[in-house]
Amino acid sequence: MRILVVGSGGREHALCWAIKQSPLCEALYCAPGNAGIAEEAELVAIGAEDIDALVGFAKDQAIDFVVVGPEAPLVLGLADRLREEGISVFGPSAAAAALEGSKAFAKEIMIEAGVPTAAYGEFSDADAAKAFLDDQTLPIVIKADGLAAGKGVIIAQNREEADQAIDDILVAGQFGEAGSKLIIEEFLEGEEISFFALMDGKSAVALASAQDHKAVGEGDTGPNTGGMGAYSPAPALPDDRRSEIMELVIDPVAETMAARGTPFQGVLFVGLMMTSDGPKVLEFNVRFGDPECQVLMTRAMTDVLTALMATADGMLSSFDLRWKDEAAVTVVMAAEGYPGSYKKNTVIAGVEKAEAHDQVKVFHAGTTNSKAGELLSIGGRVLGVTATGEDVKAAQARAYQAVDQIDWPDGFCRRDIGWRAV
Repeated sequence: MRILVVGSGGREHALCWAIKQSPLCEALYCAPGNAGIAEEAELVAIGAEDIDALVGFAKDQAIDFVVVGPEAPLVLGLADRLREEGISVFGPSAAAAALEGSKAFAKEIMIEAGVPTAAYGEFSDADAAKAFLDDQTLPIVIKADGLAAGKGVIIAQNREEADQAIDDILVAGQFGEAGSKLIIEEFLEGEEISFFALMDGKSAVALASAQDHKAVGEGDTGPNTGGMGAYSPAPALPDDRRSEIMELVIDPVAETMAARGTPFQGVLFVGLMMTSDGPKVLEFNVRFGDPECQVLMTRAMTDVLTALMATADGMLSSFDLRWKDEAAVTVVMAAEGYPGSYKKNTVIAGVEKAEAHDQVKVFHAGTTNSKAGELLSIGGRVLGVTATGEDVKAAQARAYQAVDQIDWPDGFCRRDIGWRAV
């Protein structure tokens, strides 16, 4: 089979790495990819949101199957366009991708499906939003409705911060069209878990548990990021609780979306807060998490390509996913200053030394090669140093041994990834 993966981050590197191992994969392309993905796939100079060019390439190159990594092209309708051309694709339609593209729509589906979630209000007028705050308990969560590159969520600790967030989003237009309306949501306390399920429009299969670390600082302190590391399995979500989440969240959402005529086909990523009142949904994403994808792909025993194809073909009811007993840990190395401003095109050395360690794979997220052949950083989160071990503690130790082989003065990482499990 001829496969095209769309995207350029650590998630897409992990997907390419896993797909390449399938005996069904004859040719693998990635658009646009990165320096690490170039070792797994032939890079194609097409942006992930250039829908026309991606569809044209898939047709011209007789691509059999497309795997869409990021959310933006899904929200823009890439999967719909490919299906119209008769090309099989892993990823939901634009109508189903609205579960991530619009937080208001996601809340609407949660309520309709009876999924437990935080109490909320939806607003497009700043004065009405502030009036709603008069009766709310602080801290409170304020979210831009649309896609905001992971930056549209503000946890306001006091009324001044809440009013400022509302003005920034609705009046100043900080997030553009993504902030034409916002959600004000009850603040939930507990342990946050990432839950993933493959859904083919009718059936669903849970993936292994994973937990990421969103805060930039050790001990989960400082501003939130796209994820500073992840580990799997997550002790906070044992197998019996996974069954509970399938019954409580995944199955009702699948039924509701199908009843609306917009069945969900792809991977649904549920952000869960394990509260004292039970699990509650924070948000839906319509793609694999990054860096959770790295630990999941590393632990997969099942041929990943066949799992993605079964999802696209509506064949999950007879599909079984298997996982290695070993744990996996991914430590993200980011550019100094992230999630604020940071330098680009800084030189990274030692990745080969890191990968010389047994059971270590370094996934690239924001890298390119210079004309001289040097590895350069071009993003905020740049590398995902991933290791496996008999348990999270062993995988963690191996990952940090590999991190210490990488020579990147302009980079940093958290030193406590996996601390909840260890």
